[in-house]
Amino acid sequence: MRISKKKLFALTVAIPLVGALLTGCASGSSDAAKGSESNPVKIGVVGKSDPQWAAFEKAASSEGIHVDIVDFTEYTQPNPALAEKELDLNEFQHIIYLANSNVKNNQDLTPIGATAIYPLGLYSKTHESIDQIPEGGTVAVPNDETNRARALGVLVDAGLIKLKGEWTAVADSRDVDEGASKVKVKELSADQTANGLQDLDGAVVNNDFLKNADLVGKEPLAQSKPDAESAKPYINIFVSRAEDKDNETYLKLVKIFQQNADVQAALQESSGNTATPLTTSASELQDLLETTQDQIQNKA
Repeated sequence: MRISKKKLFALTVAIPLVGALLTGCASGSSDAAKGSESNPVKIGVVGKSDPQWAAFEKAASSEGIHVDIVDFTEYTQPNPALAEKELDLNEFQHIIYLANSNVKNNQDLTPIGATAIYPLGLYSKTHESIDQIPEGGTVAVPNDETNRARALGVLVDAGLIKLKGEWTAVADSRDVDEGASKVKVKELSADQTANGLQDLDGAVVNNDFLKNADLVGKEPLAQSKPDAESAKPYINIFVSRAEDKDNETYLKLVKIFQQNADVQAALQESSGNTATPLTTSASELQDLLETTQDQIQNKA
């Protein structure tokens, strides 16, 4: 999944469950076997028109599993729908989004497989390399709880800042050791980080705002590394209810997404060849979710 910034602002917005959009419960709605033509696996997504979903439906069908891709317009919708059994699975979020959702709503939705991770880059309109950013310069990061910590991780890996302690998925600018850091950190709304580049030495900009800032195709000075510790909470995932985490049909669907060549090609098409596909195990994802939820609760 690739969470767009425009929709990320809905992270903390409570909206009514749109059960009326779905017909019947995902579980128990038919005596037919789950995954059969009359009782397909309902998967909630945001952006059904993304090419990987048509490819995925076809690939799953060829393996004898019928799926129904259910489209939502807001990122706040698929988790409540899954919890209320109006869906069987969803695939639209990364670990930290799920962790925040579970903590805020006292739920136990569970990751059962990885899909991909997408980069987050540091850009500048006045400097051409990290070394050119001056001592005491100012770099902006998004101020939303989903991307702020990740952006700080990019700056740590680039050697621009140091934190007072270990990086966590809930780090914010208060955790920056200003005396030991090369630059100052300024938090801005995600849609303003790119706009502020005229007056800043650099900014961490989400992919969705690159076009408006005329940054498409421009090489970032630094970007998140898929294998970095700070990247792990941003792995995008298939999610089920906790009681279904070992469901063989659902786990087979994860493998189809990860291994089918047409699905993977369509995923790259959708991401503009920026996606890094992952096959991180369900157990590792579940451990990561637990750690991230603990960090969120301890930060509160």
